[in-house]
Amino acid sequence: MSKLTLITGGAGFIGTNYAARLIERGDHPAIFDNLSRVGTPGNVQWLRDTYGVDSFEMIEGDVRDADAVSSAIQGAGRVLHLAAQVAVTTSVIDPRTDFEINALGTLNVLEAARLSPHKPVVIYASTNKVYGDLEDVKVAEGEDSYYFPDHPDGIAESQLMDFHSPYGCSKGAGDQYVRDYHRIFGLPTVVFRQSCIYGPHQFGIEDQGWVAWFVIAAVTGKPITIFGDGKQVRDLLFVDDLLAAYDLAAENIDKSAGQIYNIGGGRENTLSIWKEFGPMLEKELGQEIPVSWEPWRPGDQRVFITDIQKASRDLGWVPEIGVESGIQKLFDWVRANQDLF
Repeated sequence: MSKLTLITGGAGFIGTNYAARLIERGDHPAIFDNLSRVGTPGNVQWLRDTYGVDSFEMIEGDVRDADAVSSAIQGAGRVLHLAAQVAVTTSVIDPRTDFEINALGTLNVLEAARLSPHKPVVIYASTNKVYGDLEDVKVAEGEDSYYFPDHPDGIAESQLMDFHSPYGCSKGAGDQYVRDYHRIFGLPTVVFRQSCIYGPHQFGIEDQGWVAWFVIAAVTGKPITIFGDGKQVRDLLFVDDLLAAYDLAAENIDKSAGQIYNIGGGRENTLSIWKEFGPMLEKELGQEIPVSWEPWRPGDQRVFITDIQKASRDLGWVPEIGVESGIQKLFDWVRANQDLF
């Protein structure tokens, strides 16, 4: 089997971190990216400056182009499929483009992998948004946060999917295609339904990558808007811990093939988006941070905490970087790179 790893969307936040991880251990990854997102050209330049221009292969292409995807995948033994339209609000404004990137783009990746002589491992970055707004799950309200009284460990993979928003539909379609290509065609595929991932090289914006966005906005003095009441809870996972899960899934593909894993910080790494996160930001900055408030957005989950027990059982994986430590690392990166924002 070929050892080459192809990362679609490899110039984005997670892809850049994974490419760096591979290079540092002596691999020579290929990055496939159309460089359309803010920060992606700079991420590629950072990889070149840090590791050398020949440390990876850069393929400028779009997952909507089936021929380009097929050509890129032919030599790969592992495909990490990250390329996506990533914002719920954008999907509502332009659902066709959202579908073409997330659903059709994923089908292009799977077909190229199926027809490749190497039958590469395909790891797909899905989302907890496939569960919708969890209308059937009881939510209770505490002083500073919401919580699941009947699900103390969080939401497991057995939770019924309920796509809410075009983004949820397109990512959910990709999610199920990836799983089914293992059942029908025997392709070694793994789905990770990811919660809030954060870390360096993340150019968060208001409607996507909220942890990074709040840190960037706090450091640079940009306005912050809170939608809802700020008591919404998410579990946070530092990017290095996510990458470790990807590696473990590939290394244990005999067990992980065809599986779906909810992946996030779990119940030990939760934070309400402003009632708890706000004071952390203000303590780090040493000053009060003004915010504006807007109504809840459609499909916003009051709380999402990932039950990570399946990944722990199958892969021997647990998060190692706590919320405070991880956010400090993100702060350090943002402060060191303020000229990028």
